[in-house]
Amino acid sequence: MKYEYKDAKLGAILGFTDDIKRDQERFSITAKTIKFLWNRNDCPLTIQIDGMDLELMPNQIITVTYLQFVSYEQTELPLSAILFNREFYCISDHDSEVSCNGILFFGTQDIPIISIPQNQENKFNVLHQMFVEEFSTPDNIQGDMLQMLLKRLIIMSTRLAKEQLIVKSLGNEQIDIIRRFNFLVDMHYKTKRKVSDYAEMLFKSPKTLSNLFSIYNQKSPQQIILERIALEAKRLMNYTDKQNQEIAFELGFNDPAHFSRFFKKMTQMTPSEYRENLVLAA
Repeated sequence: MKYEYKDAKLGAILGFTDDIKRDQERFSITAKTIKFLWNRNDCPLTIQIDGMDLELMPNQIITVTYLQFVSYEQTELPLSAILFNREFYCISDHDSEVSCNGILFFGTQDIPIISIPQNQENKFNVLHQMFVEEFSTPDNIQGDMLQMLLKRLIIMSTRLAKEQLIVKSLGNEQIDIIRRFNFLVDMHYKTKRKVSDYAEMLFKSPKTLSNLFSIYNQKSPQQIILERIALEAKRLMNYTDKQNQEIAFELGFNDPAHFSRFFKKMTQMTPSEYRENLVLAA
């Protein structure tokens, strides 16, 4: 089962499949898509994200963006997926928790895994069926209806994410600051390395951010910035042919030796050692 809605004028797409491994290259637009990946099987399945194996249990959903490298090579069961691009849902981006910049997308370096509670399984399955029915009834308002269903899925998933993934002692304003900080890091990590840079954009003090993140998790804002740079370095080594010097300059390091020292501090390996391990693991 594979469906697709496309608006050629906008370059917008919404794709729907019960087996993304089979259909990932069969959509008319595959670049820069955001995906809901949903295990609708009775057994766990495995996918690989940025080189790391992830086990997805039955009735769990994860969201991935085009900043991440996803492999289904080890995925032996059908994995349902709903994919879309910014042109479909974010025609004019707005900074809210159910936008493309929200809690589920670009909001964290940690991959959000959402478990559908048993008492909500029927609600999600009904929404799944509504997608199927809407794809089967093309008319002039099909795009609007599909956009409404997608927003409904994002809202339902965001509510679960706030319950399951975020400390309940935090208020909505505090959650929003965390979300916006992580989004800003994703956008500016190549040029802005200091917590004070992001604090200024958020109209908060660096101390306020540090105190907030100490409640949220064990990572400090500075650690999140540095880990984002290291993650991108590893992605470029894994998935491109760029040399270490090119990667250093792309990530904002004027001196490749400085980049090498930074990478070893973050990973306990030099860039060359990391590449050697990739070859051995292949």
